[in-house]
This record gives sequence, C-alpha cells and structure tokens, in this order.
Amino acid sequence: MPIDPDIALGAEFGAVEFSWSATDVQLYNLALGAGADPVNPRELSYVIDHKPQVLPTFGCVAASFHQVEPPRVSWPGVQIDLAKVLHASEQVMVPAPLPPSGSARAISRIVEVWDKGKAAVVVLETTVNSLEGSPLWTQRRSIFARGEGGFGGDRGPSTSVRAPERAPDIEVALSTLPQQALLYRLCGDRNPLHSDPEFAAAAGFPRPILHGLCTFGMTCKTIIDTCLDSDASRVTCYGARFAGVVFPGESLLVRLWRDDERVVASVVVPDRDDAPVLSGVELLTAERAAGVTPAENTAAP
Repeated sequence: MPIDPDIALGAEFGAVEFSWSATDVQLYNLALGAGADPVNPRELSYVIDHKPQVLPTFGCVAASFHQVEPPRVSWPGVQIDLAKVLHASEQVMVPAPLPPSGSARAISRIVEVWDKGKAAVVVLETTVNSLEGSPLWTQRRSIFARGEGGFGGDRGPSTSVRAPERAPDIEVALSTLPQQALLYRLCGDRNPLHSDPEFAAAAGFPRPILHGLCTFGMTCKTIIDTCLDSDASRVTCYGARFAGVVFPGESLLVRLWRDDERVVASVVVPDRDDAPVLSGVELLTAERAAGVTPAENTAAP
C-alpha cells in the first residue's frame, strides 16, 4: 500500500540543517515578480543587496532552495508517484521577521492522514529553529494524492477560511511571465510538471503549469504591497488552499477583503471564466495572530 496510516501518522523525519543567503532571497523575490518596476523604492526593497526584504513565504522553500533533483514523495508510510500528487494547502507562521541570511535546523512530521475515497491527503508540519534553538518559522502543508484513498481512514475536515459575502475592498491584476515556472524552479522545486511538456501531458495537463507556491508567494507579496505599505515584517501568519492551476503567461486577479489586522483573499484567472487558483487566503499581522495555531487554516480539500 503506497500509504500506510498506521506508520505515517506521527512519523518524524530526521533533523535537516540548511543555510540561505541574501542572494537566495533576492532570487526568490525576483521569481515572484519583484523588481518589475526597477526604479520603484518599494520594489527595490525586495532585491537590494545584503538586506532584501524577506517574505514569510520564503520559509516555505528555504530548506530545499538549492535542490537540483525532482522532489520525491517518500516518507515513513508514504510512497507516492510524483505525477499523482497535487499541492493542496500551505501555511507559514513567523514569530518575528525572517533574516535575509542564516542557518537553521528543520524537523518535519506527518500530523494528519485523510481518506477522501478516490484520493488521500497527507498533512506535514515542519518546525524550523536557528542552530541556537530560537524559533524561526513553522510551516504546514498538505498534499492531495490522486488514486491513493480507499484505505478506510477518516475523511477529515472540509471547512476553510471563506471570503466575506460582499464585494471585495480591492482588486489587483497580476501578470505572470511565460517563462516564470522556469525561473521559479531555480528556487528548488524541480518537479518536471512545471518544465517538461511530456511529463505535464502524462499528468493530464495540456502544458507545464506554474508552481502553486509561486502563485502563493506572488499573492502574499501583493497583499503586503497593497495593504501593508510593502512592509513584510508585519506579517505573522499566511496561508491558502490551492484551488486550481495557472499556466505561465496567464493574467490573474487578486480580490482582497480587509478586516482590521486580517486580510482575506482569493485568486482567479479572468480569461478562464474566473477559474479559481487560490482560495481561503488569509494573512494576519502581529495584533491579530496572537493565539493562532497551525491547524486553523489547513483544511484539506
């Protein structure tokens, strides 16, 4: 059985130590579209030498930033073909602004395994501390594995953050580059689904798709630039569910609802009848995030 919940649930991975530099942060920010206006001081704050602004979403890729091989879905009790896997949700919590360079230790564990019938959902939690032991960030993600359900497990929750039932306060148009997936893969995600047309076709897509974490990061930056005066240090929690795919070169529309120190958002593709891309997007600042736990925005599909 590719998924054995008795083995998987609660399984902890060995500690992984890694480092990152300001250049890594600059590349990540550029891969999200930072610097599109190269004379705008706000845009330049993301790509300045030595001390670029660090988006909280950098924490989602920092440990694998220098990876050059395709990722493997191979964990205790979980062995899944990469072509069957879709990223379902992501959340990152940062107790303090992330430094532009540093070294850290990450420990991951499987915290939930859900049986969706024709598919399975596996939820991972990664805790990252400095080598001295100070907490840096906590990452929580879920993967949706097609064809791996039916093992008799609990179906799990089905609720998530919902947008208010009113018109959005702000709408922001975003453009993606035709080569954006090829650029973003330099941030460590070498899944051929995003670069190899034949692999994408075998997975059921007409052409390679943009990384979900790229859209995730672009949306976080958009919220920060639009609602927080381009100050990434104000964010303490950000999460979303992946609701659909983006093909590189498509234009996106980000709809934002502001609520005190909380911003809720959704992302769609207008040229495909508002096809959803991200749902349940929620960004919290320090005042609002007190008491938030990792489970509050990780409902699996």
